[in-house]
Amino acid sequence: MKKTILITGGLGYIGSHAVIEFVKSGYEVVIIDNLSNTNIGVLDNIAKIINYKPKFYEINLINKTGLKNIFSNHNFDGVIHFAGLKAVGESCKNIGLYHNNNIVGTINLFETMEKYGVRNIIFSSSATVYKVNSEINTGLKETNLTGDTSNPYGTTKFVIEQLLKDYKNHKSWKVINLRYFNPIGAHTSGLLGENPNGIPNNLLPYIMKVATGELSEIGVFGNDYDTVDGTGVRDYIDVIDLVRGHLKAWELVENQNTKGKMEKKKVESKNNGFFETFNLGVGKGVSVLEMINIANKVVGKDIPYTIKSRRSGDLAIVYSDSSKANKILGWKTKISTMESIENSWKFYKKLKIKD
Repeated sequence: MKKTILITGGLGYIGSHAVIEFVKSGYEVVIIDNLSNTNIGVLDNIAKIINYKPKFYEINLINKTGLKNIFSNHNFDGVIHFAGLKAVGESCKNIGLYHNNNIVGTINLFETMEKYGVRNIIFSSSATVYKVNSEINTGLKETNLTGDTSNPYGTTKFVIEQLLKDYKNHKSWKVINLRYFNPIGAHTSGLLGENPNGIPNNLLPYIMKVATGELSEIGVFGNDYDTVDGTGVRDYIDVIDLVRGHLKAWELVENQNTKGKMEKKKVESKNNGFFETFNLGVGKGVSVLEMINIANKVVGKDIPYTIKSRRSGDLAIVYSDSSKANKILGWKTKISTMESIENSWKFYKKLKIKD
């Protein structure tokens, strides 16, 4: 019998790719999304890839009554929680909006899960929870300090991690907490990808929008960092590698449910719950100019950019140490930065044809 997974934010950039991979792996998927940062056409494109349209509910997690109705209509084996506002700059301007949407909405989800006996969850966290400074030029590990976040978006992720620890400790939930670095790329079909409105917060969509002519040039913030070419270095992980990490995480949840073991040893706990955090990243960084130069090769022309002043709070180098996920989950990245950019270019060319 197929396991049924609820995917919140399932029409978003990462969530839509997760829907594809979980369906391909034999799971029944139910999607909820409020369409605040996506559109219903994504559901049609999912259907083109998997040859059917998954069950979808348009709902905001703030709507607790609506959540209860959905849970009463399905027997969920677990939840993958992607839903949430995610723009760092916007979160600094609209703090209350982010706290209400991300934290209060998530509390509604957790309370509904508990009411209906759904206690397995994979949470979409972020490297923004780490307490980092300009002195850290090594891969961030799960044991690095967290908290004292630099923006409200990161704060919401940090708070939700703490909430999940309470549910593990007091309600026996089984929780996998995944901290992402910088997702890039698109589905190989060219039907799914990242296409934010306006000037993107993330580098690769910014590059693609300039390459297609939608935007005039890329703003590169700072070229005097102590890096290979003076520009900031980040860990860019392909979205397909990322969602395959969720599949591996779900296998671990099922292993805990059936065997009560992790890496061939019992988890010591006063109850049957567990909480594990894993970084998902490539484990090495790529600079802004290196990304632009790779994109130049992919699109076949030089993409214009302008060097601007550093942004307050930006660090020279941030990348992951994902050895824990490699060891315990048996997960590793397979897709190169070049392949990620090629898939993104395929996606953006299809968008331009539609326009």
